[in-house]
Formats: sequence, C-alpha cells, structure tokens
Amino acid sequence: MEGSRFVKDGLWQDPRLEALERIMALQFGQVERRLERIEAMIEGLERRLWMTVYGVVAVILTQAVQGILDYAPKGG
Repeated sequence: MEGSRFVKDGLWQDPRLEALERIMALQFGQVERRLERIEAMIEGLERRLWMTVYGVVAVILTQAVQGILDYAPKGG
C-alpha cells in the first residue's frame, strides 16, 4: 500500500495542521524579535563596558604621567 491518493494529490488538508503552522510561525516571529532586542541590549552594555575600560585606562595613564612629572628634575 502506498497511501491514500487524497494525501498524494494534496486534496486532503487538515485545518488543525494549518492552524498549528500559523501559530508556530507567530511564535518564531516573537522569538526572533525578542532575540533582536536582547542583542541590542547586549551591544549597549558592551559599549558602556568599553567606555568604562577606556576611562579607567585614562585615569591610570594620567596618574602615571603626573607621577613622572613630580619626580622629574625641575629646571631653574
């Protein structure tokens, strides 16, 4: 037996299957939108983190330069 000719010919369609496919498409769309929002939030956090790192490095370099200038011989 090879199966029903209605299934093979595409004459038989289950409305429950079509409804399930539509629901799954909506759910995947929602998941995709949530992932895009999460990615945007992560990018914002990453930018803030790098700004913090650059700020800390700038403070350390400033203190190092001030320390060197304090011990440099003063001309006069």
